[in-house]
Amino acid sequence: MNTIELIRQKLAALDPEKIEILDESARHAGHEGAKSGGGHYFLTIVSSKFSGLSTMARHRLVYAALGEMMRKDIHALSVKAYTPEEVLSDSIH
Repeated sequence: MNTIELIRQKLAALDPEKIEILDESARHAGHEGAKSGGGHYFLTIVSSKFSGLSTMARHRLVYAALGEMMRKDIHALSVKAYTPEEVLSDSIH
């Protein structure tokens, strides 16, 4: 199973309605952190579990769901975390 599939599997705990994961590792080739392993990813996730939470709290939920992957498989993760209502109201920027 590749890293993106593992990320999807771990994030299933957040009951997402939508997940998009882009592997941006190639854009960071040769950069100092890339030498230690782990890829660079951009994540967009929509889940009702984010309702009433700040951006920081949403990110903490994502990081907690990914657990050990954040220490070995993922060097950098950009997160856009939305509720279904935010997506419906077009408040995504």
